[in-house]
Amino acid sequence: MKTASIARPIAKTSPFASRRRFEAIKLAAVYVMLLIGGVFVCLPFFWMISTSLKDEGSVFIFPPDWIPNPILWSNYAQALTVLPFALFLRNTLITTIVPIVGALLSCSLTAYSFSRLRWPGRDFCFLLVLATMMLPQQVTMIPKFILFRYLGWIDTFFPLIIPPWFAVGAFNIFLLRQFFLTVPLEMDDAAKLDGATYLDIYFRLLLPLIKPALAAVAIFVFQFHWNDFLEPLIYLHSQSNFTLALGLRSFQGEYGTDWNLLMAASLAVMTPPLLLFFFAQRYFIQGVVFTGVKG
Repeated sequence: MKTASIARPIAKTSPFASRRRFEAIKLAAVYVMLLIGGVFVCLPFFWMISTSLKDEGSVFIFPPDWIPNPILWSNYAQALTVLPFALFLRNTLITTIVPIVGALLSCSLTAYSFSRLRWPGRDFCFLLVLATMMLPQQVTMIPKFILFRYLGWIDTFFPLIIPPWFAVGAFNIFLLRQFFLTVPLEMDDAAKLDGATYLDIYFRLLLPLIKPALAAVAIFVFQFHWNDFLEPLIYLHSQSNFTLALGLRSFQGEYGTDWNLLMAASLAVMTPPLLLFFFAQRYFIQGVVFTGVKG
């Protein structure tokens, strides 16, 4: 009688399991690289926080003490009281909020004209608007200064708050125009049949549909004017008109710089843009992602 032999199956790794293992390893490598990159990106920010809590003699110790001993929270109170920061904050809010309103209104109207209305030379004018993005700011600096001096606007807020009301941001116009193109033209025709005018279509139909793009433009304009140093330096001469960016410059004297106080004041100044981006990042990302998608 023959004994039946039982054959054991040979264990083999399925291609699906190998692929999953490879994808897991690749994903882990990506996360490690992102973590290392994030550490290097955040390193200057950590140094700024550490320096803002040190005394003046411990700022340039090498290797640096990342955890100061002692921790001087009083640096923040001193940094925000040694100069009239409340006045600088008021001036910065004026030179930031007014341009935001002007840019949203003027750039959206211009983008509406380029995207929804048909008039001779429209595409050529749009190309000219885009061409202005190739001009560096230094090219128009002297002509603008001569113009504003002729108007008597030097040492006033007018050079900082009036130009945004005339659609000077080519990138903002481009972003809003591309977002307008995502709205079907049939909606305009249906609104016209109901008796809506062009301004009715603009205010009541289209603006509510492009809120993400408007939010993105508002964030861009806010960050530019909040952090702008060059134009206030050129046009504002009196300390009573200084913005926060010029106020930070006051910590750098002729014979030295109070780096610990400067870092403390800089952290206080950069907090509002960080909070704005944190709470409005959903609209910001959506406004940028959908730009250029025509539907």
